[in-house]
Amino acid sequence: MKLLSTGNPKILKGMKQGYNTYILHLAPANLSGHETCPKRTAGCTSACLNTAGRGGMFKKGETTNMIQKARIRKTQLFFNDRKEFMVQLVADIELAIKQSAKLGLTPVFRLNGTSDLSFEKYDVLGTGQNIFQMFPNVQFYDYTKILGRKVKHIPNYHLTFSAADGNDADVAKAIEQGYNVATVFGLKKTQPMPETYQGRPVFNGDESDLRFLDPKGVIVGLYAKGKAKKDESGFVKYPTVMMLAA
Repeated sequence: MKLLSTGNPKILKGMKQGYNTYILHLAPANLSGHETCPKRTAGCTSACLNTAGRGGMFKKGETTNMIQKARIRKTQLFFNDRKEFMVQLVADIELAIKQSAKLGLTPVFRLNGTSDLSFEKYDVLGTGQNIFQMFPNVQFYDYTKILGRKVKHIPNYHLTFSAADGNDADVAKAIEQGYNVATVFGLKKTQPMPETYQGRPVFNGDESDLRFLDPKGVIVGLYAKGKAKKDESGFVKYPTVMMLAA
């Protein structure tokens, strides 16, 4: 079973900058029978990009597809046979490194494409190392809603905190801890990002997915996509400055 995928439109933007991103898409929330997003909110659950693109293309009368079934299989493998999952993940990363070298690109990895698991906690094949330590010369990155993750000693793993409905207190703590904060704005793509939000400069996070290259101390602005365009939970933010500019 292949675990990693690449090639969505946002990732292709990163290729123009010399990076080839490989993403692990697991089944989000508890769709697999296992919880993969422990700090999820009602808004992010509803607006999850799990059903964006081909992942949301269902035949008439059906509620699932090959992509969704594959994500569930991967997630069940992670929880039911961690050793085999890690064997496959290591093999996929090694192959990705070779593939990227042939293309003249730098491989980077995002293991929580549609999940929020703390991979720093998981031993790889009894080595006493997590996956980031096992591949110290490649860059990993993720978005997370989990505060207090012990990753500062892992130089090749970058986290961006995710704002959502009802996690304002955690956002404030994340800013204190030095995180950039990804925030979804209710904007049309023809509208510019606000210059600032909550007193911090806004950086357009839709220019690429390469969060580890972002300047420090910013709000990473993202345009609402898919189901998020109709969000009323507070997950999508509508600052006054944008309402005036609309």
